[in-house]
Amino acid sequence: MSAIPEGFDPNEAKSRRLPKTPLAASLRASSRKMPSWLPQALGYGVSIACLVWVLHDYSIGDLIPAIRSLDWKWVVLSVVTDLAAYFVHAWRWNTLLSPVVRLHFWRTVQAVYVGLFANEVLPLRVGELIRCYLLAHWNDVRLSLGFASAALERLIDGLLMVATFIVTASFVKGIPRDIIILVQLSGVLLFFGTVILAWIVFHKQHAHLMLAESRWAATLRHIVEGLHLMGNRRTLGFTSLISLIYLVLQVVSYWALMKAYGFDLSFWVAGAVLAIVRFGTVVPNAPGNVGLTQVACLAALKLFDVEPNAAKTFSILLNLVTVLPLLMGGAVATALTGLNIGELRDRAQRGAETVMPDA
Repeated sequence: MSAIPEGFDPNEAKSRRLPKTPLAASLRASSRKMPSWLPQALGYGVSIACLVWVLHDYSIGDLIPAIRSLDWKWVVLSVVTDLAAYFVHAWRWNTLLSPVVRLHFWRTVQAVYVGLFANEVLPLRVGELIRCYLLAHWNDVRLSLGFASAALERLIDGLLMVATFIVTASFVKGIPRDIIILVQLSGVLLFFGTVILAWIVFHKQHAHLMLAESRWAATLRHIVEGLHLMGNRRTLGFTSLISLIYLVLQVVSYWALMKAYGFDLSFWVAGAVLAIVRFGTVVPNAPGNVGLTQVACLAALKLFDVEPNAAKTFSILLNLVTVLPLLMGGAVATALTGLNIGELRDRAQRGAETVMPDA
């Protein structure tokens, strides 16, 4: 993997510069008024509060015996399928962008793992920004195209997560109706997002006309162009199929860890727990989603009558088993860029600022 040259900016070409607008000036002015430490402090504060709530009556001494009692063949399966899911993620990203640019698979895998590593060691989920930045650098594409593809990925993932939970709720008794309604409402919002996306894809000229009056017209026009190029039926159909494989591997990882710990829960229940944990940790927070993962996992397992202390132990094991392998793989992927993760974050943020219209 090649290192990143000093001062690289994926949007610095003159043809890619975006017009200055009053809206961007006001946005940047407001962002300057907000202390840079405030979002991080809020993220850490939420995570710490969640950890205190989960662990206030938990005996941490129960964790070591729980680790010793794990069935390690299931742990290995959990780790392998979790790591494999992100290779599938890279495959999906390549497929999604195939109408626009031909990507190198191993470079995409590296970008995905660097992004995952950033999410595990830096707050506020900046890994999504970093992986899009690396995609732009290594493939000479607009950063806005990376953002559009990442947003499309998240939309597909959200729809599949909602579908998984609804299928589970249809035959697993005891799930509170308010939880089901909340998930169904999330599904409705995702559906409307899909409708809007479809309209953009199949009515590009109308979308451009609407954006012509927008102060962010140039930036949004690039995103619409990217969505239009990625949005042919064959590409979206194949991408959705790969997304299903991606989801199944993640569910298998959760289910295998449940088997390792001794939970007698079904594959579908593992899918529901995964969906709740993913929705519960969607808010940017502390590195590794520590705290929010525990709360979401505890809430999910409570729906299936898992004893609270066992659920708390499992939530900690879940963090350990999913985070530690990603830290090792991500550290290697990051080292191969020739930069540390802080430098990558700074360059990605500078690149993102050029995507926004200048003041």
